[in-house]
Amino acid sequence: MISSALTITNATILTPQGPVKGALRTEADRIAAIGPEVTAQDGDRTHDAKGKLLTPGLVDLGVFAIDKPAFHFGGITRTALMPDQNPPLDHPARVRFAASSGKPDLWVHPLAAATRGLEGSDLAELALMRDAGARAVGTGRRWIADSGTMLRLLRYCAMLGLVVVSHGEDSGIAGSAVATAGEMATRLGLPSAPAEAEALAVARDIALAEMSGARLHIRQVTTRASLALIRAAKARGVNVTAGVTPAHFMLSDIAMSDFRTFARLSPPLRCEDDRRAVIEAVGDGTIDVIASGHDPRGPEDKRLPFADAEPGMAGAETLLPLTLTLVRDGVIDMGRAFELLAANPAALLGVEAGRLEVGMEADLAVIDADRPWIVDSDKMAAAAGNTPFDRQPVQGRCLALFKGATLVG
Repeated sequence: MISSALTITNATILTPQGPVKGALRTEADRIAAIGPEVTAQDGDRTHDAKGKLLTPGLVDLGVFAIDKPAFHFGGITRTALMPDQNPPLDHPARVRFAASSGKPDLWVHPLAAATRGLEGSDLAELALMRDAGARAVGTGRRWIADSGTMLRLLRYCAMLGLVVVSHGEDSGIAGSAVATAGEMATRLGLPSAPAEAEALAVARDIALAEMSGARLHIRQVTTRASLALIRAAKARGVNVTAGVTPAHFMLSDIAMSDFRTFARLSPPLRCEDDRRAVIEAVGDGTIDVIASGHDPRGPEDKRLPFADAEPGMAGAETLLPLTLTLVRDGVIDMGRAFELLAANPAALLGVEAGRLEVGMEADLAVIDADRPWIVDSDKMAAAAGNTPFDRQPVQGRCLALFKGATLVG
């Protein structure tokens, strides 16, 4: 009789204490044993990792579409869905539907819209949406400009035990800008906003989080000035965390030089000094989460003049290999990479995943960290291949993916 247990053998297991060579065994959908002495029992399903790395499935904090083929290709088992849907996730029924939309082979954790219609004025039904499955509250791609509204939101979420995921960009300054003010935006004649629009928004949100005692996660922090604010806030005990996508540590605004709309992102790409500051912040622990910002956009959204194109990139398939470039460059080690990709986002969402420990959910990825491949926008598993990394050689592939000990990719 075949049991429900799974044993992955001959693996280099990435535990929180460091890599362990041996096997990992599950019972039902939980990790039951890890170590060199673990062996398969009669009736177990088995998978030979052939010496490759066994890691937690990635937890992608802040995607804009449920795109299972891309997530499975990228080693992602859980996604936090942004509230910027059509219609927005500002009602319990929509949150409940979104939370079930990935079953049976993907966990979807919706972020409840902070305000009705994401318009930044009236708070949405946050407690009801939490009960419907929301794991955090998000302002979406917008900043809540009214400080009174933001303070009420933070205080309410502190009471509910929910993290507020904020967009750090002062809309009064950013306006309809599509680029960061500087030499490149001037050369291209693009509507631009100063990088300080981010720092001003981050400074205000940190101040309100400090007043309210709430947990604040700023989804993308992309400038040296903003990172300095985060660093200082953490030093004085503010409960703030910061995220970034690979685009902002891999690319500067030079990537826009040919008006290529795949480099039209939100927030926009920054100058080279800011890109280097993001890498430094990943290395020193200021950045807590690396996420894909996955937002597949077809030709109807991208094959337009740069200023008219929609922001966003298909990032799920390149999240792992681009983060591994920081490991190869010596910025972080492999353990830290998976804290950024899995453990920390899981902790922010309050889910028992992201770490290979006994008792945790068996979301597992077998990874060849050195396997080379070339990003090809025409062959991506994503619903659309709008990546600024088209034709770029990368290293790192997910070879097998398990959700709750069931093979899904």
